[in-house]
Amino acid sequence: MFDMFFPDRYVVSTYVINFEQLYSEGYRGLIFDIDNTLVPHGAPADKRAAALFDRLKKLGFACCLISNNQEPRVKMFNQDIQVDYIYNAHKPSTKNYVKAMEIMGTDRSNTLFIGDQLFTDVWGAKRAGIQNILVKPIHPKEEIQIVLKRYLEHVVLHFYSRSRRR
Repeated sequence: MFDMFFPDRYVVSTYVINFEQLYSEGYRGLIFDIDNTLVPHGAPADKRAAALFDRLKKLGFACCLISNNQEPRVKMFNQDIQVDYIYNAHKPSTKNYVKAMEIMGTDRSNTLFIGDQLFTDVWGAKRAGIQNILVKPIHPKEEIQIVLKRYLEHVVLHFYSRSRRR
């Protein structure tokens, strides 16, 4: 019943993902959410995020940020990262997941999405046919509409955890 929202992988943080392994598995494009995936909500890119994107570029990954935020927020985050981005993405609509792949020159078979929300990030990626990794939110402070969605996410993640134990 909830499996349409189940992530393909679930990890504690973007910063523990083995990107070298993903590259060896054939992934070439990475699509990222920003808030609570890479930095706390509303924060600029920090040294850890900048170092991550520097590493990803050296590995050979094409990267694109897609965010439901407006352009000033996304542009501010991207100032020190310098990757492609799509703002006002309307996730979970699939349109901008597809646009991100077009920008990066990748396709569904070699693109991976990384985000912190089930009902926007993961569901949109699944609907677009892209493998995905759900990460735990970096910081508990979030906008009220996200806080409300988190309660529903806990239910889905409970069933996700149960399905993984079988």
